[in-house]
Amino acid sequence: MSDPEVTTREQWLVARRELLAREKELTRHRDEVNAARRALPMVEITKDYAFDGPGGRVGLLDLFEGRGQLVVYHVMYGPDDDGACPACSFWIDNVGHLSHLHARDTTFAAISRAPLEKLERYRRRMGWQVPWYSSYGSDFNYDFHVTLDASVTPIEYNFKDYDQLVAEEPRWRGWSGEEQGISAFLRRGDRVFHTYSCYSRGIDLLNGTYNWLDLTARGRQEDWEQPPGRGHDPFMGWLRRHDEYRPEELRGETAGRPVEARPSGHHCHGG
Repeated sequence: MSDPEVTTREQWLVARRELLAREKELTRHRDEVNAARRALPMVEITKDYAFDGPGGRVGLLDLFEGRGQLVVYHVMYGPDDDGACPACSFWIDNVGHLSHLHARDTTFAAISRAPLEKLERYRRRMGWQVPWYSSYGSDFNYDFHVTLDASVTPIEYNFKDYDQLVAEEPRWRGWSGEEQGISAFLRRGDRVFHTYSCYSRGIDLLNGTYNWLDLTARGRQEDWEQPPGRGHDPFMGWLRRHDEYRPEELRGETAGRPVEARPSGHHCHGG
């Protein structure tokens, strides 16, 4: 593994101050992007979506729990799957205490197409406390482009149509199934509006583990990162559900080994 060069405190400070200027530039740019996101127009939701939750059948308005905003994580868990996608599980693991969102008049919910019984069983296994609803039998996943099936609706993911997806990445050809993403909604009385959705690496900022790792010298230890040599695993190739890591992985004994030297991990198609 190629670690940083060793230097003096004085030389480190020069490099750190140079990086600080770039970090401040990034923060200002992120503030500008956040402002542009808040300035997006919104679209009223007029379709009656139905979801199954622990309290029974509910509509999209009910998911707000009386608050003014709703953020949804679209968890990849199809009706025939045995469990949620490991990467989506990774992201849900990183959802913080919901009281902080609630204090800002915002509700969090996870939504998947798997039947509620499967969701509840998997949630107990993972130890999650987040509200999780089944959209099974609803158009919701198709309309928000996180279930891809050309026989139901034209393929679109991350605001690209099927031809664009295949042109950029041939593995999309003929593919159908579940994808991950987030969507945000706003409520005015009984009227619900869609304000935002993002997919793929657009949800990176929502993963605290990755953001902590990004502060370290070795980063995520994935082979696409620069400078080269800090990791051998492909994008999310190391990832397990949190109860599936082997003891030697949790002790850090496998992180520097090439991926072919240990069991393969999991990743979502749209990463």
